[in-house]
Amino acid sequence: MSDDRTSGRDESSAVPEGRADDAGQERPETSVPGPPPALRPGEFLRWAWRQFTSMRVALILLFLLAVAAIPGSVVPQADVDPVAVRDFRERNPELSEWYDRLGLFDVFSAPWFAAIYLALLVSLVGCILPRSRQHWKAMRMRPPRAPRRLSRMPAYRTFEVDADPDVVTEAAHDELRSRRFRMAERTNGTAEDDAVGGEAGHLHETGNLVFHLSLVVVLLAVAVGGLFGYRGTVIVPEGSGFANTVVQYDNLTSGALFDPADLPPFTVEVEEFAMEFVDSGQHIGQPSNYDATVSFVPEPGAEPERHNIRVNEPLNLDGTLIHILNPGYAPKITVRSAEGEVLAEGPVPFLPQDESFTSTGVVKVPRPDEDGPDLGIEGVFLPTGYLDDAGPRSIFPEPRMPQLYLTAFHGDLGLDDGTPQSIYRLEQDQLEQFDVDGEPFAEVLGVDETVELPGDGSTVTFDGYVTWVNLQISRDSGREIALAGAVVAVAGLLGSLYVRRRRLWVRARATDGGRTVVEVAGLNRSEGGANLDDEVESVVDGLRFRLGEHRSDEEH
Repeated sequence: MSDDRTSGRDESSAVPEGRADDAGQERPETSVPGPPPALRPGEFLRWAWRQFTSMRVALILLFLLAVAAIPGSVVPQADVDPVAVRDFRERNPELSEWYDRLGLFDVFSAPWFAAIYLALLVSLVGCILPRSRQHWKAMRMRPPRAPRRLSRMPAYRTFEVDADPDVVTEAAHDELRSRRFRMAERTNGTAEDDAVGGEAGHLHETGNLVFHLSLVVVLLAVAVGGLFGYRGTVIVPEGSGFANTVVQYDNLTSGALFDPADLPPFTVEVEEFAMEFVDSGQHIGQPSNYDATVSFVPEPGAEPERHNIRVNEPLNLDGTLIHILNPGYAPKITVRSAEGEVLAEGPVPFLPQDESFTSTGVVKVPRPDEDGPDLGIEGVFLPTGYLDDAGPRSIFPEPRMPQLYLTAFHGDLGLDDGTPQSIYRLEQDQLEQFDVDGEPFAEVLGVDETVELPGDGSTVTFDGYVTWVNLQISRDSGREIALAGAVVAVAGLLGSLYVRRRRLWVRARATDGGRTVVEVAGLNRSEGGANLDDEVESVVDGLRFRLGEHRSDEEH
C-alpha cells in the first residue's frame, strides 16, 4: 500500500517554485494565475446596466431625490413665494448669486434635479420589468412536490386517524383549496404513501411589484404635469380683478411643452378679503383665518359666479386651481401736484416684513420734464402703529391704529431707459431725498391726513387701506394620475407587508396497525406575516373537522 502521508502535507511547507529540493533537483515552476481579462465594451455596458437597474441603486437614487428636494422646502421658491425670494435677495445679495447658479430658487426645475429624477425613473423601470417577468413565470409554474422528510420543515405536525390515506388526501386537497392554495402534483398516487401540497402568498411579491410600478406611474405623472402644467402668482388688492393672461402675472413658471394659448380665459375679482388673528393667549397675533370672497367669470360672456377661497380650500376652474398664498395691506395713497392735479391714486401693495405685518412699499410718480422732476415715495405701513427707540413698528397685525411713515425723493426714476425695475423698491442712484432744514424729510400720517413735500408743493394723502391677497394659479395635468398611482401604491405596499409566501404539504401513510399517519408541514418563502406554526395548526384542525376526528392528548 502506498504511503498517503505526503499527500496531506501542508502546502505552506512546500519548496518555493523554481528552487532545488533536498535532493538537489529543481522543482518545476507552476503557473500563477494572472489578472482577469478586461471587459469588452459590450460586456462592460451590460455590467453597468445591471448595476444601474439594481434595486440598491434605485434606493440610492430615491434617497438622493429626497435630499435634493430639501432646498425646495428650506429656500424660498420663485414659483411659490416670489415676495420671499425678493426679500432673501435683498438680505443676502452675494449668497443669492450662488443660489441662482445652483438653481436653488427654482429647485424642481433645475437641471440637476431633473437628472436625478430621470435616472431614478430609468433605474426603476429597468429593475421592475425583469422582476415582473420572473414573477409572472413563477405564478404560472406549479408548486414543487412534497419533500421526502417533512419533519425537517420549520413547522411540522403529525397525528393519526382511522380514515384511509386516499380519504385523508382528498380532505387535505379540499382543505388547501379552500385556503386559496395553488395545488402541486401528487408525490405518489398510491394509498400507502400519498402527499398533496400547495403554495400561497404570491400577493406578497405582486404587492411589491405593484408598489414600485405605481411609484413609476406617480413619477411619470409628476413629470407630465411639469412639462404641460404652469404655476403663477399675482397680488390682487381687495376690490380689484385679475384676468388669466401671461402679462397679468407677477411671476409665471411653466413646463417646456406649455403653450400660453392654452390658458383658460377666466377672470377673477376679489370682492372682499378677510383676515382674522388670535388676539390673546400664547399664540397672540397668529392668523386664525383667511377668507377671500371672489367673483369669477369662467369664460367671456358667461354669468359671474361667487365663491369663497380659504387656506387649503382652493377654487377649481376645470382643473385650474386658485390658492391663497399670503396676504398683506395696500395703503391708499393720493399724490397731487402743487396745482391740485392728481398724479397718482389708488391702493399700493406693501410687502409684510414681520408677523405683525409691518409693511414696506414705494410709489413712483413719473412726470414730464416741463412739470418738474419725478417723485418717489418710500413708506412703512403699520396696522397697529407704535414708536419706540427701535423706530416705528406694528405691534399687532390687525389695523387697530393704522399709520403710514413716509419719506420722499425727487429726480430721475430711471423708467425711460428700458431697464426693468422692481415695483417694490426705488432705484436711488439718480434721486435726491427731500430735506427740511438739512434733515431728511420724514412724516407720519394717520388715515385721511395730508403732508406737503418741502420745496415742491406736491402733497401726499393717506386715504386709508385695503387688504391684498397673493393668489397662486396653477394647473397640473398629471394630478389625477398621480393620485390614482399613490392609492394603488399604498394598496400594493399593504399586500407586500401583510401577505407572506408559504408552502404547505400534507402526507398520509398507512401503518401496520390499520391506522393512517398524517403529516402536515409548512415552509415560509418570505419574511414577515403571521406565524407559520399557527397556520399549520389551523390546517390540522381543518383536516380533523373534515374527517370527523378529535384531537388526542398524545399527539404532537
